Amino acid sequence: MPKKPASELIAILSDLIALPSPYPPGTSVEICAYAAKRLKKAGYKVEVAAKTKGVDNIVARLKGKAKGPVVAFNAHVDTVGIGERANWRSDPFKALVKGGLVYGLGAGNCKGSMAVQIWLAEEIARRGGPAKGELIFTFVADEENLGPDGMSFLRDSGRVRPDALILGAQTENNLIVAERGVMWARITTRGKAAHAGNPSAGDNAILRMMRLVGALQAHYDKVLPKRVAGAMKSTVNIGMFHGGHNTNVVPSACTVEIDRRLLPDEKVKDAFKELKRVVDGAGEPRKLYTVEFLTGTNGFFAPENGAAVAAFEAAVKAQTRRKVKFLNATGVSDGRYYADDGIEIINFGPGSGAQGHAANESVPIAEMVQAAAIQLDVVQRLTGTMR
Repeated sequence: MPKKPASELIAILSDLIALPSPYPPGTSVEICAYAAKRLKKAGYKVEVAAKTKGVDNIVARLKGKAKGPVVAFNAHVDTVGIGERANWRSDPFKALVKGGLVYGLGAGNCKGSMAVQIWLAEEIARRGGPAKGELIFTFVADEENLGPDGMSFLRDSGRVRPDALILGAQTENNLIVAERGVMWARITTRGKAAHAGNPSAGDNAILRMMRLVGALQAHYDKVLPKRVAGAMKSTVNIGMFHGGHNTNVVPSACTVEIDRRLLPDEKVKDAFKELKRVVDGAGEPRKLYTVEFLTGTNGFFAPENGAAVAAFEAAVKAQTRRKVKFLNATGVSDGRYYADDGIEIINFGPGSGAQGHAANESVPIAEMVQAAAIQLDVVQRLTGTMR
């Protein structure tokens, strides 16, 4: 390790925090230009890739002289908005270094990991690059939107198809190697409007929806408690419920949107079929409701004896003298776009998940330094010894 990685990491993170990239609006031109400039200077072959104007992504490559694994690093450049400005004790777009922490919007999620990865890319190049295989550093937008213009675009366009994908995440330098899938669906019911003083003259779409949701809840209450894999559970949530337009009118339409979280061995298409089967069996007239698939991706599970996971286990032990922990993921990452590709997908990085999306967000400097050392060690184990 260089003598002063902490000061270098703080400087990079300070630059990133000063480049606003919140969603909405989701623009990423300036922050991606910053990363591109640094990595080009370091000797990487850099591409700015965009599916939608203003939503830039960076793909930086450095190849070894011999054949070997393709290892991709990833961090998303977008953040959430600042929320209520009054809740911030400092300027969210100006890094504050205090008490061993760096504060600022995105400091933990995910600019802390992005700073570590930029440092890592430059340090690897300074040492002569990988001995074998190829390293790819990707910095992407559209993650907070769960949208198609970031990592999804890089995967679908064939730009990034690695053997191992390492995603920056707030894991306190532990590992997440398994992630649940997600399926979103919408149900719409129809009825007949009438005056609320004579409800029998109408057909209440909200009541129809309540019957359908009741049938779904009864089904899921029975089957989901049995769907458990370690700490992971298969779950369902009614996230939105909209109906009616006035209190004194029988509602003629109602809509709900449903979030299903799936175990890695459950498939999105099967989850949607299950939902529709239950709705169709509830006894409501078919012409008075619709069930729509909105979006979804399967979950993944990286085998704990895989080469990349083994490299992380060894590197964590070598750099910290502790055994790595395997954490349970609550949310979903951009790794989901590679869930069906048969590759190792690992979430790793400094900071606590409790800091993400919160006012006065911060990341520990010591964890950033440690994350840099661990990942440099991992690269050496996977792509050969660098000088």
